[in-house]
Amino acid sequence: MLLRQMKYFVTVVDCNSFTEAAEQCFISQSAISQQIQALEKELGVELIQRVNRRFTLTPAGDYFYRHCRGVLEEIDALCRETIRLGQDEELQLRIGYLRCYSGQELHQAIAEFSRLYPDVAISIVNGTHEELYDLIRFGGVDIVLNDQRRAFSDEYENYQLIQCGCYVELSGNHPVSAQAHVTMEDLRCLPCILISSKEQQNVEQEYYQNTLGFGGNFLFAESLEEGRLMVVGNRGFLPVESMGTLPPPGAAIKRLPLFRGDEQIKRNYCAFWPKEKTNYYIEEFANLLHRLIRG
Repeated sequence: MLLRQMKYFVTVVDCNSFTEAAEQCFISQSAISQQIQALEKELGVELIQRVNRRFTLTPAGDYFYRHCRGVLEEIDALCRETIRLGQDEELQLRIGYLRCYSGQELHQAIAEFSRLYPDVAISIVNGTHEELYDLIRFGGVDIVLNDQRRAFSDEYENYQLIQCGCYVELSGNHPVSAQAHVTMEDLRCLPCILISSKEQQNVEQEYYQNTLGFGGNFLFAESLEEGRLMVVGNRGFLPVESMGTLPPPGAAIKRLPLFRGDEQIKRNYCAFWPKEKTNYYIEEFANLLHRLIRG
């Protein structure tokens, strides 16, 4: 069976006309009819029932048509990606991740990906949720590791990595640190420390205040290390991204689950990338990260 014959058959069905299909495929009507007859002979089944100048699909023909379309689309995507990879002077993967993330799996995924694909140049940038959102929207990165704050968009691959419980870190000297877990009410009088650039402080505060329900005052740090130093100084509590395996917080810091009522607050973490720019390396990295996070 020739790929060309499959394309002719799908074109005939799409156009509902042998004449129009022949014009689209730049061959004669008799030639396209002969090719489809040869396809039917090879399969040993009738695909098209011809009545005068009209035709209908047989059940076998309908099945073959529906699956042919998927096969041809996959082959087209394969060819486009092969050409793109062959034309790229430098293969690269640009990764964005949350500024306040400190799990080990991202490091492990990057190390393993680099081992498997040493010819791919990896560049990494961090940012707040909104900064990462803008980077992926405007082509600054290929894939981002981010928390879910919006409804999923059909324009993106929304690859859910994990749903996990929320934690906060606070000074071991604070009385609340002796509890098994904390609630929003326990933290009401403590400032909330957020990791954010100066430009994104208002956006981050609004999300934590209005969506997650954090009250009280807000303080800001530009890095996770700076935020933890503020915690050690008993200046407030730090919400942490708990996705994956977190390193120990340090002797002077207590990390406690954050509850609302009787249940720990949960958040979704995903890998996002534009569907139209999907390629082999993006999918490989996302799958690798997913396996490591899920253990």
